[in-house]
Amino acid sequence: MYSIDRPVYDEAFLRTQLLHRKENSTTLRQRLANHCRCSTEKAKAAVLTFLPILTWLPSYPVKQYLLSDVVSGLSTGVVQLPQGLAYAMLAAVPPVYGLYSSFYPVLLYTFFGTSRHISIGTFAVVSLMIGGVAVREAPDSMFILPANGSNMSDVVDVAARDAKRVQVAVVLTTLVGIIQFVFGLLRFGFVAIYLTEPLVRGFTTAAAVHVVVSQLKYLLGVKTPRFSGPLSVIFSVSAVVSDITSTNVTTLILGLVCLVFLYVIKDLNERFKKKLPIPIPGEIIVVIVSTGVSYGLLLSEDYSVGVVGKIPTGLLPPSLPDFSLLPSLVTDSFAIAIVGFSMGVSLAKIFALKHGYTVDGNQELIALGLCNFISSFFQTFAITCSMSRSLVQESTGGKTQIAGLLSSLVVLLVVVAIGFVFQPLPQTALAAIIMVNLLGMFKQFRDIPALWRTSKIELAIWLVAFVASVLLGLDYGLLVAVAFAIITVIYRTQSPKSAVLGHVSGTGLYCDVDEYEEAAEYEGIKIFHSNSSIYFANSDLYVNTLKEKTGVNPEDLQAVRKARRKLKEKANVTHEVLSHNNVAEEQRNGQLEDRHSESDLEEAVFIEPLCTVHSIILDWTSASFIDSVGAKAIKQVCECSEVSLVCCHSVCSGMLMLSHSLSLQVMKEYAAVDVKVVIAGCNSE
Repeated sequence: MYSIDRPVYDEAFLRTQLLHRKENSTTLRQRLANHCRCSTEKAKAAVLTFLPILTWLPSYPVKQYLLSDVVSGLSTGVVQLPQGLAYAMLAAVPPVYGLYSSFYPVLLYTFFGTSRHISIGTFAVVSLMIGGVAVREAPDSMFILPANGSNMSDVVDVAARDAKRVQVAVVLTTLVGIIQFVFGLLRFGFVAIYLTEPLVRGFTTAAAVHVVVSQLKYLLGVKTPRFSGPLSVIFSVSAVVSDITSTNVTTLILGLVCLVFLYVIKDLNERFKKKLPIPIPGEIIVVIVSTGVSYGLLLSEDYSVGVVGKIPTGLLPPSLPDFSLLPSLVTDSFAIAIVGFSMGVSLAKIFALKHGYTVDGNQELIALGLCNFISSFFQTFAITCSMSRSLVQESTGGKTQIAGLLSSLVVLLVVVAIGFVFQPLPQTALAAIIMVNLLGMFKQFRDIPALWRTSKIELAIWLVAFVASVLLGLDYGLLVAVAFAIITVIYRTQSPKSAVLGHVSGTGLYCDVDEYEEAAEYEGIKIFHSNSSIYFANSDLYVNTLKEKTGVNPEDLQAVRKARRKLKEKANVTHEVLSHNNVAEEQRNGQLEDRHSESDLEEAVFIEPLCTVHSIILDWTSASFIDSVGAKAIKQVCECSEVSLVCCHSVCSGMLMLSHSLSLQVMKEYAAVDVKVVIAGCNSE
C-alpha cells in the first residue's frame, strides 16, 4: 500500500510562490542576429545536411559493404529495368521515358537522400496519376487525322499525341519538384502526418484497381481509348467489355502465361526468402523470354500483338519544359507531390527503424524535389520510391545508396547500348508485370475486418478513401479522403466519450459505473470524465452531457430556487401579519405552540438541499486545453447551481503544473463565481 499526501495549491500560490518564469535577456534583434550569423561550424553543418552523402561516403567500409552493395545494386537494376518500361505505359508516355526516369532520379538521390535502403524510381500509383493528367490534357480526340475514304475510320496521330503527353508529364514533374523542394526548405515535412495509414492504404488499394483496369486492354489485346477523371474506371471497364469480342487470342495467352509464371516466382521468393541468396528475377526473365518469342515468331507482324516499339539509343539532351502548360497542372502537382513524398518517407522510416538509423523528413522532401526538378530537364516523369524494389534492395544485402547508384548504371547500360533489343517486347508482358506487382496492394483488403474490430472511424476513413478514389479519380479521391479524415478529427472532439466514474473498492482505480459493476459512486459526489478538450466546438455538448450524466440540471435548480424564494417571501409576509394581529388570541387559545411547529416545518423545507448531489468532480486529465468559450460554459453551470465543482487535471513529471492552454483568465473566471478549482491527478506515466 502507498500513502500519498500532497498539498493542494491554488493558482495564485503557483504563480507567486512556487513557479517563476525565467527572464529572457536577449532581444528579438539579438536572436535574429545569432540565427543569421555565419560560422565555419554552421557552414559545415549546412553542407552536410544538404549533401548527406558526405556524412557516410568518406568513412565507407569498402571491405564490409562493397560486395553486398554490388549484388544488391545489380539485383535491383534487373528489377528496375522492366518496371521502368511497364510504368511508362501507366504514365501514358513511350516506354523509353520510363528508362530515363529510372536513371537520372536514382543517380541524384544517391547524393541528396538520407535513406540507405529505399529504391527511387518509377512507381505505379504516381505513374498512374501522371497518366491521368496527360490523357486529360492530350486526349486522342485532339490528334485525329482526317480519313482518306468514306469507309475508313479516323486515325490517331500517335507520334504527335505521345509528344504532347511527354510535354505534359515533364512540366508536371517540374512543378512537382518545385513544390517538394520549397516544402522541404520551409520545413513542411510534417504534412505527411495528415495522410494517415488507413487513408494511404485505402488510397493505394484504389490506385491498384485503377492500374489493373487500365491494363486490361493490353492483356486482352483490344484497342480502347484511355479515360481520365471521375468514373473513369467504369468507362474503361465498359469500353473493354463492349469490345471484348475483338480480343487477340495470342496476346491473351501470352499475357496469362506471364501472369502465372510471375505469380509462381513471386510466391517462391516469398516462401524461400531466407534460403535464397537473392530473389529469383522473374520480371527480367519474362522480359527476355517474351522478347525472344515475339522476335522469333514475328508476333507483331503475323499475329497483331502489341509491342513496345522503337526505343531510341542514347540519352536525350537537356531541354526546357513547356511552361505554358503550368496553369492547368497546379492542383494535380500538389496531389502528386504529397503522395510521392508520403510514400517515400513512410517506407524510409520503416527501413530506418529496422536498421537503427534516422531519416530527415525535410531533407527527403528536398531530395525528392531536386530529383524531380533536375531530371525533368532530361525528359523524365515524377518518381518516388517503390516498395517492391526497395525490398529487393534491402533483402539482397544493400547497405547504402551505392546499391541504388549501381542499379541506375544498369539502366544506363540498356539505354545507351542495348535498348533496341527490347523493341519486340509484347505490351501484354508488361501488363502482366504491373498486375503481379500490385498483389501486395490488393492484400490491403484484409484491413477491413481488422479495422472493424479496432476502430470504426478508421475503417470509415479507409472505405471513403477507397470508394472516392475509385469513383472520382485519384486526384479528387485524395482530396475527399483528406477532408473526411479531418472531419473525423473534428467529430472525435465534438463527440467525445463521457462517463461518470466510480471507485473500485480496494484499489486506486476509478472506472465507468455504467460499464463495470465493481465501480461504485460516493454518496452525493459525481465524478464526470470526458476524453476531449473543451473548446468552442464541443462546449455545448460537454455541458449537456454533464447535465445528463450527473442528473444535475442548473435550469431546474434555478427554477426551484426561485419558487422557494417566492414561497419564503410569502410565508414571511403572512408570518408578520399573524404576529401582529393574532399573537394574543393564539396565546389565549393555546395555539401558539402549533404555529411554532408549522414555522419550523416551513424552515426545514427552505433549508432542504436542492438536489442530492453536493459536489461534482470534473476529470480533466485528458483535456489538453480549454478555451474561453469552454470556460464560460463551465462558469454558467456554476452560477446556476448550488453544487461545488472540483476540477482534476493531470500531473506532469511529479510536479503540479497547469496545462499551458488553461490560462490564468479561465482560472479567474472560476474564482469569480466561487468555484473551487483544485489541480490534482496522477503522474503522467
